[in-house]
Amino acid sequence: MSSIFEGFLSTPEVLELFSERQIVDAMLRFEASLARAQASVGLIPEAAAQSIIGTCKVELFDVTKIVRESARAGSVAIPLVKSLTETVGLFNKDAAKFVHFGTTSQDVLDTAMALVTRDALDMIETDVRKTIACLLALAERHAGDAVLARTFMQPASVTSFGLKCVNWTAPLVRSLQRLQVAGANALSVQLGGAVGTLAQMKKGNKKLGPQVMALMAADLGLRAAPFSWHTQRDEWVALGCEMALLTGSLGKMAKDISLMVQFEAGELAEPLEPGRGGASVMPHKRNPVSCMVALAASVRVPQRVAALLAAMPQEHERALGNLQAELAEWPGLLMSVHGSARAMSQALAGLQVDTQRMQANIDAVRGELPADVADEWFNPALAQHAATLARSQLAVLTQALAGLNTPGKPARTLAPS
Repeated sequence: MSSIFEGFLSTPEVLELFSERQIVDAMLRFEASLARAQASVGLIPEAAAQSIIGTCKVELFDVTKIVRESARAGSVAIPLVKSLTETVGLFNKDAAKFVHFGTTSQDVLDTAMALVTRDALDMIETDVRKTIACLLALAERHAGDAVLARTFMQPASVTSFGLKCVNWTAPLVRSLQRLQVAGANALSVQLGGAVGTLAQMKKGNKKLGPQVMALMAADLGLRAAPFSWHTQRDEWVALGCEMALLTGSLGKMAKDISLMVQFEAGELAEPLEPGRGGASVMPHKRNPVSCMVALAASVRVPQRVAALLAAMPQEHERALGNLQAELAEWPGLLMSVHGSARAMSQALAGLQVDTQRMQANIDAVRGELPADVADEWFNPALAQHAATLARSQLAVLTQALAGLNTPGKPARTLAPS
């Protein structure tokens, strides 16, 4: 999924999560869950379900061949289902006809993407929480330490470094709140068959599709959508937009830190570690590589989300081209988001704060101003006022964090199903 130029902008964990093998594995989890649910309500024989479930193991399949054949088929689900049907038939010929019963290729693809996205969101939230924890500790430690407030890239007045940390933290906390809600809405089982009606999942006059949906949702840990969302992409794209907002907030923090890291300011420094941030020919350089990764993500992510939005006008009950464009953009989006979150969590874990340099920069500006201007805009009391505000906001943010679920657990706010 990545190239030599972008692999280091993400993380090994999320690169593996969106690998060909892991996506195929998630698709097989869908097929196993489908068979299990359909057998539970009597749609397919139990023996057939057990044969399908026992065959849905990624190590039994030639993933490279499946991916290669997807180009001709127009969907990776088609060669996968074909291979699964053939493999099931080798062990239980009668069971083969029940593989993928009553569903379509988009059902398996969308549900597989929901499964891997859920795991990616857990990774992202874990690293954002680490970033927030570091920021809150820095805010408490440096609540009263004066630093230049800058507007239009120029010294403006005095604030405190603790308040700057609080101002970096607040958008991240809000993003976590919104992501939990957006994830609860978007991470749904896709199940609807060829026209989204579940019409094939019936026994006599008894419609069993809703029961199958509920059983699969419970089995896979996803939401049971009240309807198929084949061409209703709003919740899914909304989740992408929320991730973009998070990346923008991380990028804003990275921008500020990178400016404060500059030699001319010298107020901050990324952690000093062997091999970190070195230059190829200039041993004196110490490049802010974590900020670089977060800033690169803030440039790339908006283009991914723009593609998701552009792909929303999908034709009738199944899209031609737009869905495929969306699927292709999604992994890159999450790779960049997690890369940004991980980079900033690492930068802040060992961020070096030079409060003496901060004060020296204030004194240098103050010394060049008329006394009355210096007293008005660079009064030490301004930093103390900022410290009071920082401490009050710390309490608010800590309380907001306490109200959030931990990664891996369902959000408290769920859309109706």
